[in-house]
Amino acid sequence: MSTQTQGGSGIELTGIEIVSEAERTAQPRNLFLPWFASNISVFGMAYGAWVLGFGISFWQATVVAVIGVILSFAICGVIALGGKRGSVPTMVMSRSAFGVQGAKIPGVVSWLTSIGWETSLAITAVLATATVFERLGWVGSDHTMVNIAAAVVVAALIILGAVAGYHIIMKMQAVLTWLTGITTIIYVFLVVPSIDWDVLLAIPNGSVPAMIGGMTMVMTGMGLGWVNIAADWSRYQSRDAKGSSIIFWNTLGGSLGPVVLITFGLTLAGSSADLSTEIGNDPVGALASLLPTWFLIPFLLTAILSLLSGAINGIYSSGLTLLTLGIKIPRPVASLIDGVILTAGTIYVVFFSPTFIGPFQSFLVTLGVPLASWAGIMMADIALRRRSYDEFALFNSSGRYGAFNWVSLVLMAVSCAIGWGLVINGYSDASWNDWQGYLLGLIGGKDGVWAAGNIGVIVAMATSFVGYYAGCARRVRQQEEV
Repeated sequence: MSTQTQGGSGIELTGIEIVSEAERTAQPRNLFLPWFASNISVFGMAYGAWVLGFGISFWQATVVAVIGVILSFAICGVIALGGKRGSVPTMVMSRSAFGVQGAKIPGVVSWLTSIGWETSLAITAVLATATVFERLGWVGSDHTMVNIAAAVVVAALIILGAVAGYHIIMKMQAVLTWLTGITTIIYVFLVVPSIDWDVLLAIPNGSVPAMIGGMTMVMTGMGLGWVNIAADWSRYQSRDAKGSSIIFWNTLGGSLGPVVLITFGLTLAGSSADLSTEIGNDPVGALASLLPTWFLIPFLLTAILSLLSGAINGIYSSGLTLLTLGIKIPRPVASLIDGVILTAGTIYVVFFSPTFIGPFQSFLVTLGVPLASWAGIMMADIALRRRSYDEFALFNSSGRYGAFNWVSLVLMAVSCAIGWGLVINGYSDASWNDWQGYLLGLIGGKDGVWAAGNIGVIVAMATSFVGYYAGCARRVRQQEEV
């Protein structure tokens, strides 16, 4: 199960197998670039409008956004410790807690989440292209042809980057980080005059449940959206890398950009109700509407590249997750398959869905619950262990981790049942999941003050963490004594 070497083209051939000691040369600071580049996109500014949509003030929104971002990426940092301990991707590592075969169940959730994320980023890039082209006068109000062309180009670039693999992605991120950072600074400078502090500070305060709802959305849209791939990069960390440093650089890289971007997005969205509404349909295109014509092309190119950066990371990891489900294909082929699915999803939302925000938030809430439950279990498993994983046992159903850990699987099922009962879908164009919120009657109903809090995500994580820590401590000790 040792790692494979690079092909002559530089394409990474390593799949879910154990990374060799020779390739484990990365240091904790190397985690900064992929996490920063994947989350520096101007798309982050759109969260300003979505958080304010919970009916809270600018200052309340700022507090919950900052807390939500940092906390969610700190969770990613904890999960990333498993990559160093096991030299394997995240969902292979989770076999220690769920069993070698049992881990396929959360693996399906992880795969769907990664596919959904990368598709959302691709959709945003396509919509932004059409909006900017119309602003430049290059196309009319009918965006059909430019949307088709943009969808093809965007999907192709994402697939090519993901197929290339870890080492090429790392080199690409170094360039994208500087390019995106510089363009974002110019964007901020150009649109500062659009901020109306009188309007912004006049927004009334909202309720505590509404603040929790805003924070939950930020958490699921930021760190929790990446938590299922957090160890995919850290598996290349040196054996002597400090765990605290891995958590620090992971958290800093992931949260630095979003904290700044969401806060600035709050000032823009809070200053203009029209802009806030437009962001729900076309996030990046709406933000581009504030720019002078001469900066539209640089802004579009940088926005698309930053979105592609996040999507490439997502499809790279979703390909790895696909392999953990037992499909025997090379890693590049797995990424290619996921790319085809991404293209289909992009076409559906761009051409057939009435809005972007409806499907997007419903996706975050629906998959956010099982993902939070999985994260709670994995954080408890990592906290309980005192040794590195038995790497070869992670691939052997008869090894120390076993085929199934029914405690984890039942715990995840129960916490999801509770979590989905405490979240609600607030968008009519995503009515397919109106079945959620069936436990809200216990705390005021779907129209009550706690309905918008979507506390089911937090409850699912807490329930899983406590349940696993209490129920599997003995199991973990026995595994480490073998």
